[in-house]
Amino acid sequence: MSSIGLSVPPGFTITAECCDRYCNEWNGTLPDELWEDIVSQLGYIEGEMDCEFGSRTNPLLLSVRSGAAISMPGMMDTVLNLGMNDEVVIGLANKSNNARFAWDSYRRFLEMFGNVVLEIERSKFEEPLDDIKYEKGVYQDSDLKAEDLQEVVEKFKRVYTDNGHTFPQDPLEQLRLAIGAVFNGWMGDRAVKYREVENIRGLLGTAVNVQAMVFGNMGETSGTGVCFTRDPNNGKTELFGEFLINAQGEDVVAGIRTPQPISALRNAMSDVYDEFKANTEILERHYADMQDVEFTIQENKLFMLQTRNGKRGGEAAVKIAVDLVSEGLATKEEAIMKVLPEHLDQLLHPRFSDVESKEYKESVLTTGLPASPGAAVGCLAFTNEKVVENKENNVPSILVRDETSPDDIEGMYSSKGILTARGGMTSHAAVVARGWGRPCICGCTSISVDEEKGEMIVTLEDGSSKTYKEGDFISLNGNTGEVLDGEQLVAPPSITGDLATLMDWVDEIREIDVLANADTPKDAAEARKNGATVFFQPERIAKVRALILGDSSQQEAALTELLKYQREDFEGIFKAMDGYPVTIRLLDPPLHEFLPNLEDEEILTDLANELGSSVEELKEEIKAQEEVNPMLGLRGCRLGITKPSVIEMQTRAVIEATLNSIENGINARPDIMVPLVGKKEEFTNQAALIRSIAAQVFKERGLECSFKVGTMIEIPRAALTSHKIAEEADFFSFGSNDLTQMTFGYSRDDVGTFIPTYLQKGILQDDPFVTIDTEGVGSLIKMTVANGRSVKPELKIGVCGEHGGDPRSVKFFGIEAGLNYVSCSPFRVPIARLAAAQAAVEKKKN
Repeated sequence: MSSIGLSVPPGFTITAECCDRYCNEWNGTLPDELWEDIVSQLGYIEGEMDCEFGSRTNPLLLSVRSGAAISMPGMMDTVLNLGMNDEVVIGLANKSNNARFAWDSYRRFLEMFGNVVLEIERSKFEEPLDDIKYEKGVYQDSDLKAEDLQEVVEKFKRVYTDNGHTFPQDPLEQLRLAIGAVFNGWMGDRAVKYREVENIRGLLGTAVNVQAMVFGNMGETSGTGVCFTRDPNNGKTELFGEFLINAQGEDVVAGIRTPQPISALRNAMSDVYDEFKANTEILERHYADMQDVEFTIQENKLFMLQTRNGKRGGEAAVKIAVDLVSEGLATKEEAIMKVLPEHLDQLLHPRFSDVESKEYKESVLTTGLPASPGAAVGCLAFTNEKVVENKENNVPSILVRDETSPDDIEGMYSSKGILTARGGMTSHAAVVARGWGRPCICGCTSISVDEEKGEMIVTLEDGSSKTYKEGDFISLNGNTGEVLDGEQLVAPPSITGDLATLMDWVDEIREIDVLANADTPKDAAEARKNGATVFFQPERIAKVRALILGDSSQQEAALTELLKYQREDFEGIFKAMDGYPVTIRLLDPPLHEFLPNLEDEEILTDLANELGSSVEELKEEIKAQEEVNPMLGLRGCRLGITKPSVIEMQTRAVIEATLNSIENGINARPDIMVPLVGKKEEFTNQAALIRSIAAQVFKERGLECSFKVGTMIEIPRAALTSHKIAEEADFFSFGSNDLTQMTFGYSRDDVGTFIPTYLQKGILQDDPFVTIDTEGVGSLIKMTVANGRSVKPELKIGVCGEHGGDPRSVKFFGIEAGLNYVSCSPFRVPIARLAAAQAAVEKKKN
């Protein structure tokens, strides 16, 4: 900001490399050489400010802030007013001719230094401060007089001694300790958890910014604030922020006082407002993105303290990206890189069905500040621990607090929404919630929260009150700030407006196709709406049970029924996907997934009656079908080879549905895929059977259609011999879930027993069933692509499974593996499309 002419307090930066070495090599100490450089740079600040650090008559105070390469709001530590001691406070009071300001700065420093550096609980300081406010009959900190604040300072010093510490009077020792505390904060629990949640990797640590203090607490001509250059909730091109008169920055972000909207600054200090607005426009043009700005006003002089690309919700991210292109500040390629996959995820979440209905309006209890958009429904939880416990039990939670702090990170992340009694639109809760797409309502002053009792009392509009206990359900409308009674109905989202524009750009730019896994015509229609083609997994469990457990006549009858069901399903799929290719995976699951549980007497009785046997006879037959390791047993092409009638039925259903669709004017384009092939001979056997049944149907109908036959590559042996399989197959598709399972030797049904420990201990960086293992499984994929295309250069190759909807995996498939398509669940399709486009942009850069 200094380089583009804005007013910034002088300072210097200690690099992130120093943080890395401080934490790993220097044993938590600053080496002499570095300390000498710090003291030397301190002289530069003294010269610029014409003050002296530690002076009794002309004192310089400092701020010590973190400066990570990626914004981590509220997760890292800051120390303000550093350099204060018993002598400096007198000098500052005399120099400023404002004793109240000096003692206020001292008490702030004592609290912040004690909490951040010495790890004394903040509540230890809040209690004596609240006691003195009560004694003096005031509500706000700003109402305390100089002599009151002197009492606070003495009480704060006793907090140090009561907790086994001595407050260091030496300003240089304060600086050394504060720098170390900010470095240590990089490895603090909340910072580590935030990086884990945000998937922030590869950073050395945090830099430390040491700056001259400027003071927003010098009276009615001073203040501090936080402002976004556009609305981070909806993306509108208007300033969105808050400020406080006679305050310091932590007052705003901590939510200790409810601030005023930034628009009110125009009336309070019009010249400062005009200068600030001009500065925000300069910053947007310079960084070509929405900025999150911190500023301080000292006696009518504006100082810009910090700027960074602002965290934003999904709706805002899309609108800002589209607007930046129309304003000439970004290209389409640059714009799509500003939208994160989780932004689309937020937009694809449901919203309240009808906010104008009588039922909805009658359910509104109260309103607060709409800090983060979206709809949230959940039961009340007042602690992090309860939210996490609820999540483990699949119970949605609304985290309710007086105000949140960075220590609440785990509860905030695990919740469906956040409600606070205090704090503003730029408070910690608001900023973090927006970044994570959690609906959030702050500053809801009509609620009273009692964490110990586990209850929330809501003061209603008529003056009456209503009490809610932990476990009671409420709903939050983060768009309007409304808090509602009970579980409100939600509605599905749609792709329109700016989102439709952005997705058009995405489809122009991406180089790989995005398909969708679907089980029904309804799923196919959803996939088509979200911009995908379809991958089908047929199941008709009741008839499949008869096929497995019945006698020959019952099996034949089951096949006839299944043929009818399958044909109807395929016709529905082809209608939904008119003109798009539809890849149909033949029956793949192990038989045990179709068999009833031996303890489910009701289902066993019904099935026994249907098959004309006793329950005991049925149980014996089920036991006979049991496999020791069913995932490696009779499934996929093995089932097709041992029970060819199943594949004959499925093939007939596909081909007949295709011909019926064509006769009805639908452009049906089927591709048939053989699962779980490990040897070329397995594929050859199944492909021959498929083509022979197709030929029979063509002869019967006097009509033909084109189709392809390909295979899943999901067994390591298939990857190793892919050049041979490619001689026969028309296409490949990686079954990444099974390929991961067999490459690692991990049972995907049992990984929950050890994967969390592996992740915690750093043995794995990611769950390999969520994000593709590029080193091991990825090597098999790249080898398969190379070997397959050495035989057929134009061989179509893609991937199906959950990895197809994981953004980082999609980038690997697009940039490194060279696949033609990815396939995922219908609701992940827009995210996969975006990731594919971002992969294409990154590929061009490289």
